[in-house]
Amino acid sequence: MAFISGFSAEQQSMSVDVIRKSFQATEEGFTSLVATQWSMKPQIAAVGSCCLVGVICNGSLYVANVGDSRAVMGRAVKATGEVLAVQLSAEHNASIESVRQELKSMHPDDSQIVVLKHNVWRVKGLIQVSRSIGDVYLKKAEFNREPLYAKFRLREPIKKPILSSEPSISVHQLQPQDQFVIFASDGLWEHFSNQEAVDIVQHNPRNGIARRLVKIALQEAAKKREMRYSDLKKIDRGVRRHFHDDITVIVVFIDSTFVSRATSVKFPCISLRGGGVSLPSNTLAPCTTPTEAGTT
Repeated sequence: MAFISGFSAEQQSMSVDVIRKSFQATEEGFTSLVATQWSMKPQIAAVGSCCLVGVICNGSLYVANVGDSRAVMGRAVKATGEVLAVQLSAEHNASIESVRQELKSMHPDDSQIVVLKHNVWRVKGLIQVSRSIGDVYLKKAEFNREPLYAKFRLREPIKKPILSSEPSISVHQLQPQDQFVIFASDGLWEHFSNQEAVDIVQHNPRNGIARRLVKIALQEAAKKREMRYSDLKKIDRGVRRHFHDDITVIVVFIDSTFVSRATSVKFPCISLRGGGVSLPSNTLAPCTTPTEAGTT
């Protein structure tokens, strides 16, 4: 999210407010694009994305999320040598009771704000997430009308936004026992518990670990469909969406030396963007954290 570095430089620091403004600017930028493209590509109004962001600055880890991606830390326990999973992000999916209650409290006059459809809770019977970037057809009345496809149009006009782009943000002071953080879309968490994912990272080589998580998740997806992994891989990606959700994974290993130094020395803000590439160790200096990214 490029806006973070701009707002951070403007305020000469990293903060919750900087991240919130970055999400807002991203949302406004996409909404502006939809308005520009509406007459030619109206279906862009139904395009949206979850957004999970991690920023390390001066020994603190900021985690912000809209949607149902998740960040999970592996934290060592000195007494036992175990590495335990600690969830860092909050999710916005209608399958969660507290999310449904939040939606009902925000829309008390709408008995259909959340609907159980084919055994899955959905906002207005359409979408599982309650917060996202985009999906403006559920945020602005002017984009919930023809020529948008009928399946996306609501019977009643939108009086106020149904979905939100407001991120849930948490700040964690990094400690020497903090080993790594897994950033992943919900496609991974459909197959692994937090602890299972942390155990895989902990007990396998760092190199290629994100790809390993993706592969094991796909093997689980194939098993649930009673098919071989090799056969699942042969299915066209457009069709495979019916067999498993998209899976994107980034694993960030935390340098405990950097963490101990960062508590006493102020460094420039550091942000990390995953793109399926390995960065040289000095790219994010003074942090020399190896990074692995994988996606399918």
